[in-house]
Amino acid sequence: MNNFVQTTTARYLKIALDIAARIVSGDLPEGERLKGRSILSTEYSVSPETIRRSMSLLSDKDVVRINAGSGIIVLSKNKAVEFVKSFKDDEAITRMNSALMQMLEKRRALDETIDETTKRIISLYKFRRTDFITPVEVDIPEDSHIIDKSIGELQIWHNTGATIIGIVRVSSVLISPGPYFAFSPGDKVLIVGDENVIARFNAFVIGGSAEKDA
Repeated sequence: MNNFVQTTTARYLKIALDIAARIVSGDLPEGERLKGRSILSTEYSVSPETIRRSMSLLSDKDVVRINAGSGIIVLSKNKAVEFVKSFKDDEAITRMNSALMQMLEKRRALDETIDETTKRIISLYKFRRTDFITPVEVDIPEDSHIIDKSIGELQIWHNTGATIIGIVRVSSVLISPGPYFAFSPGDKVLIVGDENVIARFNAFVIGGSAEKDA
């Protein structure tokens, strides 16, 4: 589950943006006096304190001027344009940052899956049983007669005594392939058996015949 903090635009900032947008559109021309806090608070359904914060922000950006005696005056359309644009840029950065965090989270989860799979593969390579020896990896020659033939068709165990526990193909490992699995060029076969079994398997892969010891 992603633990991202969802952020919403503060009410006072939304109001400041709305007023700035009205200035940009010409609805509130430069030099016009804005309505009082109480009227604006009723219009936007917020407290007078929220309106005060909105106006303070616009004043800091030189969009409006707050006069103690004459109220709030629209000061600059150009500053209003800059304010709206800067907010949109910040909002775009926030969205991209959120998307990046989600991608990083997905990559972290994928890295964990890869790490876990790698550990399982290593564990299988280190697999031990009293009647088995260490698994041996055998490369299949490009021109081997077993290419495109299945394990069952070749009767691997009958002809060599080797038990196939896995196939390494490119970057993946197929564990316990069934009798219908067909070999491809570049495959590496993981087998278990004693030295004679390994020698017979190698001979079978290369030459096509390997008689089991009586």
